[in-house]
Amino acid sequence: MSKIEHDDITGTATTGHEWDGIKELNTPLPRWWLYTFYATIAWAAVYTVLYPAWPLLNGATPGILGYSSRAAVSESIAQARAAQGEQLQKIASASVDDILKDPALLEFARAGGAAAFKVNCVQCHGSGAAGGAGYPNLNDDDWLWGGTADQIHTTLRNGIRYTLNGETRDSQMPAFGVDGILTPEQIADVANYTLTLAGGQADATAAERGKQLFVDNCASCHGEDGKGLIDFGAPNLTDSIWLYGNGLEAITAQIHKPRQGVMPAWAGRLDDATVKQLAVFVHSLGGGQ
Repeated sequence: MSKIEHDDITGTATTGHEWDGIKELNTPLPRWWLYTFYATIAWAAVYTVLYPAWPLLNGATPGILGYSSRAAVSESIAQARAAQGEQLQKIASASVDDILKDPALLEFARAGGAAAFKVNCVQCHGSGAAGGAGYPNLNDDDWLWGGTADQIHTTLRNGIRYTLNGETRDSQMPAFGVDGILTPEQIADVANYTLTLAGGQADATAAERGKQLFVDNCASCHGEDGKGLIDFGAPNLTDSIWLYGNGLEAITAQIHKPRQGVMPAWAGRLDDATVKQLAVFVHSLGGGQ
């Protein structure tokens, strides 16, 4: 039996291990650490009895308290829905304008609309609602069908050129080139004139020829000043906000064979309260009138 060696300086027994002349002391753990360790073992034993813990073939030991994290989450969701129920009922029964006049209801609707926007609208308009080529920017002041909260609600509810909804917003720009309404030369003249409405650089001679063509063929929807008419969903051509591009080539292509954007009707897809919340949120983005 080997003799236990003690350190000459501390008097503590060594473990017998030595590395490069350094001997390992067999120092006992602090009492407080041991007691804490024992306490954690005791707590673990109690926990496995009280709560679900040990995995079994078809589940886990249920614990004598019968606690279930799924049940707790379901209860929390039910409580949240119950708390929201009163506000949602108020939104469903109120007009959009009435929601805007109630600060508490407005805050709730804006938050709900932001959540609904992230699920249903960002695919086209982007997470920041800035849109892109063919998809309107919802942050600016350019609204094809009007930017009041009620007008936005109507657009969301019925959609734009959505054939499955009989009340959809609908307007069709003639295909002046494809349908032979104007010749390629006339289209070029109108495109040059249209470009000047927003201060763009164009062929002055062609633009002068295109002015009367614009009055004869385009003013009925866009107005003689080119500022558009929301009743027809006709865009303002003077503000440099162009859905399909603002260069001469893009304008010419749109006159020749216009692209007609489509937005689905959200009525029927979403409940009325959610559509109203979306309208309130979109209106609050900064471009609402």
